[in-house]
Amino acid sequence: MSADRSTEDLPLPSPEPPGVSIIIPAYNEESVIRQCLIAAIYQSVPADEIIVVDNMSKDRTADIVRQMQQEYPESPIILLSQDQAQGLIPTRNFGLNHATSEVLGRIDADSVLEPDWVEQVQKAFTDPSVQAATGPVVYYDMPMRRFGLKADDKMRQLMLKLAKHQYHFLFGSNMALRRSAWETIRDEACLDEKDQMHEDIDLSLHLAEHDLKVQYWPQMVSGMSARRLEDSPKDYRYYVTRFDRTYKAHNVKKMALKAPMVVFFSVYFPAKLLRAIHTASSSQAVRRGGQ
Repeated sequence: MSADRSTEDLPLPSPEPPGVSIIIPAYNEESVIRQCLIAAIYQSVPADEIIVVDNMSKDRTADIVRQMQQEYPESPIILLSQDQAQGLIPTRNFGLNHATSEVLGRIDADSVLEPDWVEQVQKAFTDPSVQAATGPVVYYDMPMRRFGLKADDKMRQLMLKLAKHQYHFLFGSNMALRRSAWETIRDEACLDEKDQMHEDIDLSLHLAEHDLKVQYWPQMVSGMSARRLEDSPKDYRYYVTRFDRTYKAHNVKKMALKAPMVVFFSVYFPAKLLRAIHTASSSQAVRRGGQ
């Protein structure tokens, strides 16, 4: 090869994958925080930092995180305390504001990430126009988990079509956004002090107001608990109608966006029954194994 070959003929180097922080708001999550952190630690590509934000928990949540910091000293587990206000939104905001990576991943304390989650988040943000990303979830404490994952993926893709790709909704148990995008909307994001809205939908609508692109990435998979099904019908109804209250707060009137409410209402009783059967079967198996 000629020594004076023009540098214009050489292939361009691949862009460096963005660093990823994982933020986990937590309040009284001693039963699930350990499994959440284990999944966040054992990733094919490690996160830059794994931030647990404890919001004045009354149980052993913070103690378990400290214990895991000692058990996994090589892992970047950070414990922060948010004691200025009770609630998910101020706790979420506190974690996002303290994270240092280019991409800020946000999950729940009962989330169990797939082993390639950080790697998939990096792939989703390879396109510099992508400002936020979200993916499907698999309910790990329900039967037919892989079927449930496919159903969840199909529902979210249907939502994109119904919204004619005008709105791409983030899902709080499985989302990430560029730090620059968060800095753009953080002073506008609703504090929702009466706790009436879906905070993840609120973030999505604020991103849309700034024409910041949200990407749906099917390979970005997180596990989550179906413990919402343990709610009473009255509490579950209030949870589902958060969609309506969030849309009204943003003066969004697109009827197609009510589709998730219809789906959530229709699956409540069948899914609740399936969960009860699955829980009973699992308990019997554990008892037989202990004999």
